[in-house]
Amino acid sequence: MPLSSVPMLTWAQVGDWLFGVPVRIIVTLALAVVARWLLLRLIDRVVSTATSRHAQRLAELPGGGRSLVQAIGLAHERHVQRTRTMGSLLRSVITVVVATVAVLTVMALLEIPLAPLLASAGVGGVALGFGAQSLVKDFLSGIFMIIEDQYGVGDVIDTGEAVGTVENVTLRVTQLRDASGVTWYVRNGEIVRIGNRSQGWSTAMVDIPVAYDEDVERAQRVIRAVVETMDQQAPWDEKLLGPPDVVGVESIAGGAVTIRVLAKTVAQEHFAVQREIRERVKLAFDREGIRSPVLLPQVPPFSGKAGGP
Repeated sequence: MPLSSVPMLTWAQVGDWLFGVPVRIIVTLALAVVARWLLLRLIDRVVSTATSRHAQRLAELPGGGRSLVQAIGLAHERHVQRTRTMGSLLRSVITVVVATVAVLTVMALLEIPLAPLLASAGVGGVALGFGAQSLVKDFLSGIFMIIEDQYGVGDVIDTGEAVGTVENVTLRVTQLRDASGVTWYVRNGEIVRIGNRSQGWSTAMVDIPVAYDEDVERAQRVIRAVVETMDQQAPWDEKLLGPPDVVGVESIAGGAVTIRVLAKTVAQEHFAVQREIRERVKLAFDREGIRSPVLLPQVPPFSGKAGGP
């Protein structure tokens, strides 16, 4: 092609392009940065307002005893945790959306054809969707778990495959540590059911056997005095959500009468309460002379062989 046929750009046209497209790109990027900053500030303000208003509403509730105070504190902590988690998720989504819009706008300013790119992205997205169904399932399950407040960091949960304390929650996996110290990584999409042992409260159940010929009413009075004293002493007054209840005789078998005690406790504190009740009742029984059932000696099974010299 002869050089005479090549269109020549004048300095005026070059100046118009330099002061047109580059300036528009800079303005677009600056607007994207400002928009992201404003939106993130808005999310932070909404999160802060939501947590403070929730605390104020709980504080204005009429008094209902120690149980209500404990429940209010736990509810507020979980609300703050869930609100902050959702705020973090929204910040990530806003960053991705603003960056995508800014990149597409810059490409349009540079007159890069977007139709083939968008078509290719659509085909690639469909292929990726078929190939990464499990990953999409994990992410969607993680989002709904966070929104519905099914569990959070520090909760003791039962996922069916593993039972342990939640150490980390992401949109894809949940990290647990069981009682043996083993770390479990459970994919959110594979969790069919969840048992949360840290939400609300727990129940301590203690069965106390006494000898069959003991005075059951006297034994119950001793047990009732023990649990009432325990309910008024620290640190058990903070772990118990109300006075333990001596419900009565649970069973009679093998020369023993079993008396059951039930107590509502702060979540995950029922094991400690059970051990303390057993220890205190044992000491009280020793002082009052209340006997425990006598265990019969174990008879070895008959072997069918005659003995002899």
